Amino acid sequence: MQNSAKKVKPKICFFNSSIAWGGGEKWHLEVAIFLFRAGYDVHLAVHTKCAWLEKINAAGLPYTLFNISNLSFLNPLTRYNLFHFFATEKFDIVIFNMSADIKTAAPVARKSGTAHIIYRRGSAIPIRNTLLNRYLFSNIITEVIANSQATKRTVLQNNPSIFPENKITVLYNGLDFTNFLSPQPSKYYTKVGSEVVIGNLGRLEKQKAQHFLIDIAVRLSQLSIDFKILIGGTGRLETELKSYADNRNVSDKIAFVGFVNNVPAFMQSIDIFALTSIWEGFGYVLAEAMVCGKPAIAFDTSSNPELVEHGSTGFLVPEYDIEQFVQYIKLLTDNQQLRKSLGDKGQARMLQQFSSDSAFAEIEKYLLNLLT
Repeated sequence: MQNSAKKVKPKICFFNSSIAWGGGEKWHLEVAIFLFRAGYDVHLAVHTKCAWLEKINAAGLPYTLFNISNLSFLNPLTRYNLFHFFATEKFDIVIFNMSADIKTAAPVARKSGTAHIIYRRGSAIPIRNTLLNRYLFSNIITEVIANSQATKRTVLQNNPSIFPENKITVLYNGLDFTNFLSPQPSKYYTKVGSEVVIGNLGRLEKQKAQHFLIDIAVRLSQLSIDFKILIGGTGRLETELKSYADNRNVSDKIAFVGFVNNVPAFMQSIDIFALTSIWEGFGYVLAEAMVCGKPAIAFDTSSNPELVEHGSTGFLVPEYDIEQFVQYIKLLTDNQQLRKSLGDKGQARMLQQFSSDSAFAEIEKYLLNLLT
């Protein structure tokens, strides 16, 4: 570490070359803003086509643009520019989020003298036991931050000796609940009569498995339940999902509302939140729905049990058991008092355990402890 005796706070780089905006980018930006406002020397390294650059500029964060792809580790000019960047800035800590960045930039940062190369892992899927990964985890990465216990388990799942378990720290994502607790002026849907509104929010991608919602809609219709399903988000499967809803004759029961830029307003427009994801590193949307007082139903997989307490704040469904999913929705549509009870308990739990203040305090403590 450079000049550790003279430094009260570390100099930190958040390196994330993702073009799109997602959970990992949200974590990087929010933590960077928190530390920047707390007086830390913070710098972001992001892609030249970064879709979240406007958010970075709005926060006043210093940043440097790079053009990183999955094969950039083969480009000597890219590696040279990165080395010049790291050698000039002399960071104490660099926090990475993407595997492409770990391959390309992490070895260069290490070579430049950066003491702590942290991989912030936000996906609860196993790390492949490849020769390259064994090298990176043995020689380059010094610490791993996991966003849930489920994610931590997957780091070592394919190779228990790929990385020291005591160097993997679980730091939950924190949420700023201010807007979620206040009434929102805009609504994504106006309820018709006594129908129950079921919501889902996420990218329209394979991982999120929104096709299950269409199957659920078919069964709810067969049970003559008065309902509407709101699906928020955009993605590559949008056309396919809409076509699937048409083919199954439930398009009138499903509203694709597109990109949601006001999540609290969306959550306040629904009665029940249904998460059909195959896996989640940390279910931001579960926490956001629950803090709005909405009972959550999700598959009993990855990190979902760390957020949803079965029977207390919502329900956990055996993986891909659509019939059980439907039965829990039916239970909640029939019992408004139960919906409120589960929602109230979920809200209390989120406020107690997953607020941004407590999460940021844990992150700051973790980073400072690295230098002692």
